[in-house]
Amino acid sequence: MMSYMSDGNGSKTLYRTHQGRILAGVCSGLAEYFGVDANLIRVVFLVLAVFTGGVGVLAYLLMWIVIPEEGEKTSIAQDMINKTQKS
Repeated sequence: MMSYMSDGNGSKTLYRTHQGRILAGVCSGLAEYFGVDANLIRVVFLVLAVFTGGVGVLAYLLMWIVIPEEGEKTSIAQDMINKTQKS
């Protein structure tokens, strides 16, 4: 259930998780990466969404696009960029 992987030199990479996800695995991935409860991350996104006019929702969507899914090497954004460069 790890949402990050070590690259061999002690640093870790953030991934959207499969286990514990509700939508896209962003909150569960961030929780695993930072070592906190996923519900805490969800509350932060909710507070941002309510008190900042939707910034939490936009941040979540952006992270969904730029953070790769567990088991994948590239994100949705990277895949889209690669497709346009091949055309």
